[in-house]
Amino acid sequence: MSLQARMTTKKPVTPEQVEFYQTNGFVQVDNILTSEELAELREITDELMSMDNDTLHHKPDRQSLYFKVLNQRVNVWRDHARYGKYSFHPRLAEAARLLLKTDAVRFFHHHALIKNPQDSKPTAWHQDFPSWPIKESGAMSIWIALDDVDEHNGCMMFVPGSHKVGKLKPHDLTEHIDLEDFAKGTDAEKRNPVICRMKAGSCTFHDGLTFHYAHANNTDRPRRALAIIYYQDGAAYDGKAHLVTDGYNHPIGEPLAGVLHPILARQPLAR
Repeated sequence: MSLQARMTTKKPVTPEQVEFYQTNGFVQVDNILTSEELAELREITDELMSMDNDTLHHKPDRQSLYFKVLNQRVNVWRDHARYGKYSFHPRLAEAARLLLKTDAVRFFHHHALIKNPQDSKPTAWHQDFPSWPIKESGAMSIWIALDDVDEHNGCMMFVPGSHKVGKLKPHDLTEHIDLEDFAKGTDAEKRNPVICRMKAGSCTFHDGLTFHYAHANNTDRPRRALAIIYYQDGAAYDGKAHLVTDGYNHPIGEPLAGVLHPILARQPLAR
C-alpha cells in the first residue's frame, strides 16, 4: 500500500506521539515508509550520490573536514526529479503538521545524507534552528533512515526537553563538543540523551531547537538518510545567510513563502 493510500485510512502519527513530541522535542516513528518505497528511495539516493558534475546544487567539497562529518546533497529534488515524490510527500508533511499542532506546514529544504564507511566523524551536539533564516521557532526536521542505524554507524541522539531551553549560538559541526559543555548553564545540562536505534524505513522528527548528535560510521557500509525541514506557514524570513536562500530577493520580516517553499499539508485545527 502506498503512503497516499495509507493517508486515507489513518493519521500518520498517534495522539500519544504528538504529546511525546511536544514534551520532549523529538519522537521516533517506525515504518514511515513501505518496503517498496524504501527500496526506491535507496535506489535514487545511490543514483544521486554517484552524480559528480557541475550541474549539482551545493556540490560537496570532498577535501573538507565537513565531508567526513556529512557527505550531503542539498535540495536534491532540483537535481533528481524522482526525489520530488518524497520531498513533497503529503503524508510525511501531514505528520509534521500534526506534531507541530499547526494549521499548515511549508517545505524549507531537504538533503540526502551519507556517513561514509570507516571514514566518517561524529556530528557534534548542536541545534538546527540557529542556522535557519526563519524568525519564529517551530521549524522541525524529519530524518528518515535508509539503513538500519545504531551507535556503530551513525544513529541520532536527542536530549529530551532541550527544545524549551531556547536558541544557543551556532558552532562548527566539525569541532568536537561534549554535551555537558554544549548544554552548560541550561536546564538540559544534566539530562540523559536518548539513543534512537531504528530499522530502515523508520524516522525521527525533531524540533529545530532540540539538542542532537549523530555517531560516526565505523562499519564497512555507508549510512544513508534523507532529512526534510518543515516550518509553520506564516513564519518570517530573518535575512540570515543560508545556502538555500542564496540570491533571495525576499523582504526581511515578511512570511517566508514562494514557489520554492510550498505548503505541503493544510488542515485547520479544532479551536
